[in-house]
Amino acid sequence: MKYLITTLGLMSAICTLPALAFESTTDIVVRSLYATQQVSSSFSNDKIILAAQGDAATFIATKGEIRGAHIEAAINKIRTQYPDLKITDIELAEAILAQ
Repeated sequence: MKYLITTLGLMSAICTLPALAFESTTDIVVRSLYATQQVSSSFSNDKIILAAQGDAATFIATKGEIRGAHIEAAINKIRTQYPDLKITDIELAEAILAQ
């Protein structure tokens, strides 16, 4: 009986883990997309942000290893105006590129 209860407990834990992982991943993606949309709409006509689009493409393609002057300026501007923004520089570059 003791083994049956332990086995049932383990089985239920194993079945709920994928659902929890999916929920966590979805939550992160939704928050990231919301923040990216917020940044995109706020800077749609900003000259610094628009000038950074070429650098943003390079930045994304190299996974952040090549940081041009324009993308640095744009990221610094966004981080200064939105200090609570909890997205990565890659996500910011994607938002800039989406302009």
